Amino acid sequence: MSSVLFNEYPTQDGKKIVEIQLNSERSLNALTLDMIDLIQPQLDAWKNDDSVVAVLFDSAGEKAFCAGGDVVNLYKSMTGEGDPDFPTDFFTREYILDYAIHTYPKPIICWGHGIVMGGGMGLMNGCSHRVVTEKTHMAMPEVTIGLYPDVGGSWFLNHMPGRTGLFLGLTGNPMNAADALFLGLADRFVASEYRGLLVERLQAESWDGCAHAATNRVLRVLEEESQPAFNSDAPVQNHYKFIQDITDKDTMAEFVDALLAVETEDKWITRAQKAIKHGSPLAVHLIKKQMDVTKHMSLKEIFESELILSVQCGKHREFPEGVRALLVDKDGKPDWTFKTVADVDPAVVEEFFVSPWDKNPLADM
Repeated sequence: MSSVLFNEYPTQDGKKIVEIQLNSERSLNALTLDMIDLIQPQLDAWKNDDSVVAVLFDSAGEKAFCAGGDVVNLYKSMTGEGDPDFPTDFFTREYILDYAIHTYPKPIICWGHGIVMGGGMGLMNGCSHRVVTEKTHMAMPEVTIGLYPDVGGSWFLNHMPGRTGLFLGLTGNPMNAADALFLGLADRFVASEYRGLLVERLQAESWDGCAHAATNRVLRVLEEESQPAFNSDAPVQNHYKFIQDITDKDTMAEFVDALLAVETEDKWITRAQKAIKHGSPLAVHLIKKQMDVTKHMSLKEIFESELILSVQCGKHREFPEGVRALLVDKDGKPDWTFKTVADVDPAVVEEFFVSPWDKNPLADM
């Protein structure tokens, strides 16, 4: 069976809603190159199809919208078992898809139910109408595998309130639906039980006018009807002052020392401490520098910058070592290049930001 399913739902006025459904439930709908290559041409075709008024982006199963990218094949290519060009091909086509979603002229409604991590965050955050449910669980935990929050993470982390994006990028701490709304990662909360009703009401809506307004009308009412299921407790928002204080440091070493020095029984903070303690010291520096250098970039420039950093990460031992320890051998004992954040050589960090090409593969995107 195909890893992506495409469905059409006719509207009452002769138009149609089209659906992209990630269909790899066993892998938590992790995004593969095959999925990317199936989705891209469909989006391109629908863009100029006047009968298509909106796109619904969701997934099979109840556990995850998309839990990440194709780390397994990336690992194989980085360790000599697969095509050495795979990382460049994968990241290039993934970012082209993400950019296309960000800039799509028609409404794309993402049903962000269950786990949304890594590559899933990239897909969801480009959509015009991002829906979360009571079971949404978001995170960008790349520091634990020696990587950084890519797929446009440099864009949406930098656009979060205060320094919440920096803290979440460095620690990978989870976000629920209320957090997603506070941070600007979601637009609407809709109870998961209304998934079928969403399609029915989109079909019943009038699409003669603005498609984005029509989509908003449907989601606005569903959000109002969903309020009994909404949990307003937002851990990130609750810890906003703590995040601002703990990230107000001159160096990453000072930040890490300050975070680890906090004595608390607060599980949200202790989770951040565990992640920063066991994550890659080199990745900590990469995350901070990437957020700094992309702060005032355009969306296109950010994806070009991320492609450079992602491909360079694929050439360095840190990323594959992190994947090995967490996902392959699962021994939980990565042998990081540098043992502490203070040990990281700035010259090594700089090497990751040097383009391996005369012309970036995304230059003509």
